[in-house]
Amino acid sequence: MSELSVRQIRRRFLILHGLRWLPTGLLMPVVILLMQERGLTLTQIGLAAAAQGVVVLALELPTGGFADALGRRPVLVAASVVGLVSMGLLVLADSFVLLTAVWALQGVFRALDSGPLESWYVDSTLAVDPDAAYEKGLGQGGTVLGLSIAAGALLSGGLVALGPLGPVSALTTPVLAAVGLQGVSLLALLTLLVERRPARGPGALWASVRAAPRMVGEAFGLLRRSRVLLALVAVELFWGFGMVTFESLLPIRLAEVTGAADRAAALLGPASTIAWLASAAGWLGAAPGAALLRIVQGGTVVGMALLAGPVGVLIAFFVCYAVHGASNPLHMGLLHRQVDGPYRTSVISVNSMVAMPAGALGGVLLGFIGDRAGVSTAMLVGAVALAVAAPLYLPAWRAGRRSASADNQPKRTEVSENVSV
Repeated sequence: MSELSVRQIRRRFLILHGLRWLPTGLLMPVVILLMQERGLTLTQIGLAAAAQGVVVLALELPTGGFADALGRRPVLVAASVVGLVSMGLLVLADSFVLLTAVWALQGVFRALDSGPLESWYVDSTLAVDPDAAYEKGLGQGGTVLGLSIAAGALLSGGLVALGPLGPVSALTTPVLAAVGLQGVSLLALLTLLVERRPARGPGALWASVRAAPRMVGEAFGLLRRSRVLLALVAVELFWGFGMVTFESLLPIRLAEVTGAADRAAALLGPASTIAWLASAAGWLGAAPGAALLRIVQGGTVVGMALLAGPVGVLIAFFVCYAVHGASNPLHMGLLHRQVDGPYRTSVISVNSMVAMPAGALGGVLLGFIGDRAGVSTAMLVGAVALAVAAPLYLPAWRAGRRSASADNQPKRTEVSENVSV
C-alpha cells in the first residue's frame, strides 16, 4: 500500500473519531433511564456507574504506555472490542451486578481508548511532513466529536419515539443501534488505521507500569508547591461531583416532569443534540470568566431542579451545556499557563484523574439523596458544588494580575508562583 498523504491521514482520523463517538451519542439520552427501567434505584445506579470512574482512575496512567509498547492499532482495536462487549452486555443486563460489569468494561474501554488515535494522527502526519500543521486536524476532531454525539443523540430520540420493537423495549432500541455502530467502528479501525511504526515490546510496557506511581508523585509534588495549581485542580473535584446533575440526574428529572421515561428519552435525544451543539460555543476569558461560568452553571442546574414542565427544564439544560462548553477551554488554558516543560502532561492527567473519583462519589451520594429526598433536592446539592468552585479561581486571577503588573515594570529577579521545570 502506498504511503498516505497528510490529507488522507487527517480524513481517516476524522472518520474514525466520528465513528468512535457516534455510539456514545446514542447511549447518553437513554442509559440512566434504562437502568431505572430495569429496577435499579438511584443509589444503585450511582454505585454501578462509579465502577467506570474507579477503573479509569486505576488504568489512566499505566495504559498510557500500552500504545508505545504494543502499537496504537492493536490497543485501539482491543479498546473497541471491549466497548463492543460492554454494549452487547448492556442489551441483556437486568441486574445490579451485570450493569456494574457493563460500567466496569466501559472504564477499561475509556482507559485504553484515551489518546492512541490522536497520537497516531500526529505521528503519522509528522512522518509524512515534519512541518505539517497537525493542529488543524485536532481542532476539527473536536468539532467532529460534538457533531457525532449530537447526531447519535438525535437518532436515539427518534428510535425511542418509534416505540418498542417486538420484545425489545423503546429504551433498548438505541442500545442495539449503538452495538451495530460500534461494530462498524471496529471494522473501520481494522481497515483505515495503518501503522508502520514498530512496537517497542514488553519492556516498554513494564517500564510504563513502573513509571506510573512516580509520574503521579511528581505531578502531586507540583500541586504542593503551587497554590494556583492546587486550586485549579480542586475546581475539577467540584466539577466532577456536580456534573452528575446534568449527565445522570437530568434524564430522571425530565421523566418526572413528563410523566413517562419513554417520552423523556424521546425528548432528550433532540435536546441533547441542541445541547452539544451549544456546548461548542466558547466565550469570555481568563480566571474571572471561568469563575463566573461556574456560578452560572450552578444556576442552570437549579433551574433544571425547580422549573416546572419539560420546556423550562430543557431550556435550563441547553444553557447548562453552553456554559459547560465555554468553561472547558478557559479552565484548561489556566492550567497550561501554570506549568512549563515535561510535567505539563502529568499535571493535565492529574486534573483529569481527580474528576473520576469525584464523579463516582457524586453519583453515589447524589443518587442516595435522590432516593431519600427526591431528584430535585439531589440536583440542588450538585448545583451548590458547581458554584462553590468559583472562588477557587481567585489564586489564578491574582497570579495573572501580578504577572501583568510585572510585565509593565522594569525587569527584575523574583520568585514566581507558577511552576517552571
